[in-house]
Amino acid sequence: MHEAYNITNILQLTVQVECLTAYDESLFLGTRQGHLYMYSVTLKDDKPEVSLMRLNKSFSKKAIQQIEIVPHHDLLICLSDNIIQVHNTKEVSFPVVQQIESSKGASFFALHTQVQTSLTGETVSLVRMCIAIKRKLHLFYLKKNNFTAFENSTVNLKDLPKTIIWCGETICVGYKNEYCLYTLNSKDKPQDLFTTGSRSTEPCLVKITENTFAVGRENQTVVVNDHGSAATSKVLKWSDTPTGLIWDKPYLLGTLPDAIHVQNLEPGGMTQILGNLPKVRLITRAKQGLLIAASISNVWCIYAVDVAAQRKVLLDDKQFQLAIQLTHTSNESEEEKKEIINHIHTLLAYDLFRKKEFFNSMKEFLALKSDPYEVIRLYPDLLPQSSSTERTETYEKLTDVDHEKAIQALIDYLIAIRPNTQANVQANVNASGNLNEKPVTTKSTQQLLQIIDTTLLKCYLQTNDALIAPLLRLNYCHLAETEKTLKKHGKHNELIILYQTKGQHRKALELLQSDGTIDRTINYLQKLGPELMGLIFEFADWVLKKSPEEGLKIFIEEATEVEKLPRPRVLDHLMRSHTSLVIPYAEHVVHNWNDTNPLFHNTLVHFYKEKAISNDTSSIHARKKLHDFLQTSPYYTAETVLASFPTDELLDERAILLGKLGRHEQALLIYIRILGNIEKAKEYCEQVYNPDNPSNKDVYLHLLQILLNPQQKTSLPIPNANLSPLTAEPNMDLALDYLERYASKIDPFKALQFLPKNVPMSRINKFVQVALHRKTKERRWVQLLKGLLYSENLQCQEIRLQLLNRSFLINDLNLCSVCKKRFGNQSALVHYPNGNIVHYSCQDKNI
Repeated sequence: MHEAYNITNILQLTVQVECLTAYDESLFLGTRQGHLYMYSVTLKDDKPEVSLMRLNKSFSKKAIQQIEIVPHHDLLICLSDNIIQVHNTKEVSFPVVQQIESSKGASFFALHTQVQTSLTGETVSLVRMCIAIKRKLHLFYLKKNNFTAFENSTVNLKDLPKTIIWCGETICVGYKNEYCLYTLNSKDKPQDLFTTGSRSTEPCLVKITENTFAVGRENQTVVVNDHGSAATSKVLKWSDTPTGLIWDKPYLLGTLPDAIHVQNLEPGGMTQILGNLPKVRLITRAKQGLLIAASISNVWCIYAVDVAAQRKVLLDDKQFQLAIQLTHTSNESEEEKKEIINHIHTLLAYDLFRKKEFFNSMKEFLALKSDPYEVIRLYPDLLPQSSSTERTETYEKLTDVDHEKAIQALIDYLIAIRPNTQANVQANVNASGNLNEKPVTTKSTQQLLQIIDTTLLKCYLQTNDALIAPLLRLNYCHLAETEKTLKKHGKHNELIILYQTKGQHRKALELLQSDGTIDRTINYLQKLGPELMGLIFEFADWVLKKSPEEGLKIFIEEATEVEKLPRPRVLDHLMRSHTSLVIPYAEHVVHNWNDTNPLFHNTLVHFYKEKAISNDTSSIHARKKLHDFLQTSPYYTAETVLASFPTDELLDERAILLGKLGRHEQALLIYIRILGNIEKAKEYCEQVYNPDNPSNKDVYLHLLQILLNPQQKTSLPIPNANLSPLTAEPNMDLALDYLERYASKIDPFKALQFLPKNVPMSRINKFVQVALHRKTKERRWVQLLKGLLYSENLQCQEIRLQLLNRSFLINDLNLCSVCKKRFGNQSALVHYPNGNIVHYSCQDKNI
């Protein structure tokens, strides 16, 4: 408890005080005799001074039951003789402005005032009044200093009301032994709240904010919102049942027999007891920190102790929440308030930490946007050993359970603070292209982020090490400190991730190599990219030696980084150190990635050839691959490959290469004269024949020449080769048979030139007929084409004559359809098929 208010007796009257109200420095007293007193109450040197401003003894013929002030309109509302009158406070005698005739029988009333700013910037006060008449509430609004009833303004009640309070669009009614909530402009039924307690307890209400109010229930007061929900954390207990309540932020004052008790809602509890107030029964608020209380004949002024003095006492007593609320009500500037409140929240955060309320403490630090480094200093074992920090007594005495809670609270704090700090770093990078070194508090944003992530990692090591890897994949951890910490805990996997994210690839790969983890090494190397080819080759070697097939995935995985690797460099490295992998690598590049670089196609041919002539178990399979690849690939360099081919074997493949070079006669000589395989020669002709290619259309002619004259002096493709005896002699019958079979693919003029003169005409009859038929067909096609072209030419001439014969008249009235000007003496015009005529110079502008 502390002194929040001072109290002084300011008046002792000979008349009986029946009601009172106050506003700012004006106090109005209504008496049982119908007198109205108006006093001025001012504080001078922290002492109240009272002076009578006006007195109207003939204000009312009956006792004044209730009075209220509408200050913005200079009105006083009075309930006397169960009728309400509105008086003008500017006039000395308080003349009546309005008597509300419909208020006859009123027992009490309540005002609701709402101050708004209009579109023009003027302050407008909206005043509404609720009058209780028997079992009904009547609603009025103030317009031009007169109260007018709302349309459908009556609210039916279930019993006689004892008190009412109006908050926003909600009216709370206190009956004899219960409270009920009525929502205006709603079809919902009234909401019953709770009873007042014992039947002898009178209802007691006071407005807290625009949507909350305090409700009395025997010796308790509960805060309820306008939806009827009670705040269980805001329940105050009194030593007796209060007869009246008044709210003076942050205190709730209750009138009890012979005393006024002062309590606070947050954190809640007794603040002060203002005693020696015999039979006090009325209390009202003039302004913040100034209240008036009265008995039948005595009036007391209750005024707040200086906020700074109260705040010092509260901070010494560690009542931080109350000190913050009190600061909001002070007369200090907004900047001063902000600075003071920030300081109090800081003290609160540290105090909560000392009380082991770690999660609440971190919420305070988060709201304060405190320097994370200062928060982390509360945990000395999480800072680098080189850091000079004072070990906190609170942290040293923590049990294992409390220590775990403290660490988890810090984790929540760091996770919450990290995104904003990271965003600051990214913003600095975007703005300047590198990390901005402008300090946020005591450290730069980059350093702060390093501290945050490094501390977070240490926390995870103590709570849940499964979260370390996700943190490290996108982190700003301090490399040296994190490396030391992970090594200390034997976290090799996490250490590798750290090295990877920090670009320390050699360290990561050395660690992987020492562990002998092939799969992770392969995955790591696959992600490095072409900029680190030297490192890839260096650490790929041990994997390729230990597991060649798995290791080859470093260079052939279907990943963007792998596909971007310089393939010629990879091929060169494999050819130097891992020749067994050249073929599978080149096959993947050619067949899977569809690379057309002749280097890989030539390499495949070369290695297929070497494997095919090795005479081992795989040579047959390699030769088939070689044969198929030579036939299907169009990208190898045949001349280059041919130069390295052996002359005593792989003759079939040599023939394919000769064919690729257009040297079909030499290819056929290999098939017929050296291999003695005429059937293969025929298949070769079927494969390469192309009537549209000049170098390939006479291939059958070459076949016939060799069959008819095997001993021709044409040089063999392989000097000193062993010739087959099977084809040493001319084979007239087979040649003539081929001549008939492929008559349509052989030029008759060239064929007849080298046929022997002793060939019977009957043997070439079919060939000649086919040739004549083909030539006749070609001649007819040419004649038909000539006739069609001639007909088309005649049609064009006819169209031309028709266009030349078309005429049109141009006179002074004609306008160009583009520029809308007359043609005049223009010598060049353009006439379009649609009939438009334009200037020659306008034709490009015509749409």
